[in-house]
Amino acid sequence: MAIPSVLFVCMGNICRSPVVEAVARAEFARAGFPAQVASAGTHGYHIGDGADPRAIASARAAGYDVSRHRAAQVDAATLGGFDAVLVMDRVNLRDIARYCSGAKPASPQLFLPYAGIDDGEEVPDPYYGTAQDFERVIELARAGVLGLIRRGRLGA
Repeated sequence: MAIPSVLFVCMGNICRSPVVEAVARAEFARAGFPAQVASAGTHGYHIGDGADPRAIASARAAGYDVSRHRAAQVDAATLGGFDAVLVMDRVNLRDIARYCSGAKPASPQLFLPYAGIDDGEEVPDPYYGTAQDFERVIELARAGVLGLIRRGRLGA
């Protein structure tokens, strides 16, 4: 049986999605949940750049490593290679539709509903925020990833 794969998507791939990717990689391994994880952005603003230093610091403080991350932009070929495509907010969920033409990806979905918390359905973008906003992304990432593990599978 093939190992399932999940792509986490945000706008620039330097704050939210790389943090969720790092949390997923670590928590999936701890739980013995086999999955391949990656992240990308809907926009090419930061292709090749590392994660935002504030994302690196907040992740490190919580025990996760995003220091080797390099931003990538999603495209139809990328989408077609994943069993699940989980997006951080509605704007990027809408934007990702333009990359689906010609691809056969899993139907993109919002990530946060997997957290099972009553905190909206979006992971808020911390880019223009404070250190506490980046810490909140870690909390939401952990809750969503643990929800995926409880669910026990990825994809449809």
